[in-house]
Amino acid sequence: MVAASIAGSGPRPLLPADGTEVMDLRGLRDVEFGDTEAELSDRGVLRTDVDACGPTLAGPGAVSPIFVDDRLVLLWVDDQVSTPEGITVGTPVDQVWANYPSVIELRAPQGTYRFDGLFARSGDRAYLFLHDGQTIRRTVAGYADWARRLFDEGYGPC
Repeated sequence: MVAASIAGSGPRPLLPADGTEVMDLRGLRDVEFGDTEAELSDRGVLRTDVDACGPTLAGPGAVSPIFVDDRLVLLWVDDQVSTPEGITVGTPVDQVWANYPSVIELRAPQGTYRFDGLFARSGDRAYLFLHDGQTIRRTVAGYADWARRLFDEGYGPC
């Protein structure tokens, strides 16, 4: 918990000029990994009233939180959310390699309709960029062990 607390300190990203939300390895502007569902509901950022396959976060774009034992462990985001380096849905795969030189390539199991992944880990946190070989199709961020498990088991927010 101490490491998580330290990782969560410091200034939060702001909205860029193009209106996309910035997600880093601590979370989003008003949401941090490790927050509880109750905390997010109390702050008015967790929405359960939308026509989605689970709760979403209020704000630009579609952000699906994934909770384990009532704690936020992952965020599954759309193209209106980017990393601080500008990686988002639609970004060419080579830009991920350029921005995260230690990225690990993950291959989806043969015969499935799942995307391959690029796993960029930093300590106990990671980005998981799912791609079609050309561009990023989905972006996930959060605790590294849960991001890797999501990829290995094929779990999504729906």
